[in-house]
Amino acid sequence: MRGNAVTAITRRRIVLFILAAVTVTAGLIVHCTVTGVPGDVAGDALYAVLIFLLVALVAPRAHPAAVAVIAFAVCAAVELLQLTGLPRELASVFPPSALILGSGFDARDIVVYAVAVAVTALADGAISRAKAGDMPRNATGRPPEGERPV
Repeated sequence: MRGNAVTAITRRRIVLFILAAVTVTAGLIVHCTVTGVPGDVAGDALYAVLIFLLVALVAPRAHPAAVAVIAFAVCAAVELLQLTGLPRELASVFPPSALILGSGFDARDIVVYAVAVAVTALADGAISRAKAGDMPRNATGRPPEGERPV
């Protein structure tokens, strides 16, 4: 990997980390201040965005669609885990775990996760494409071999 690619990946990871921290903060604010269905939907959407950002942080060069598939699979798996009752039992012993694992299954959550992850992937792809316009090009008009906009 060339120096520019390493710098771009490092920069992407820093941005993803900052966005994840902002997302957690927004999620905690929503959790503490917004009640009912709007709070539940907003919290679920922010949870899905956070999972997307964390997957992208681990795999910064992955295509946004691949990140979205993995992020949705994680969100859906956590939601389906709630059918076992384990998250609810864990939350009774350690209440903050409910923020990560939830406590009760709700099919609407899966729909919210899918929409939030899709919107986040579209935004990530659009930003990557916009940055690609700023990248140096070779004679064919494509980025140098081995480099992908991040």
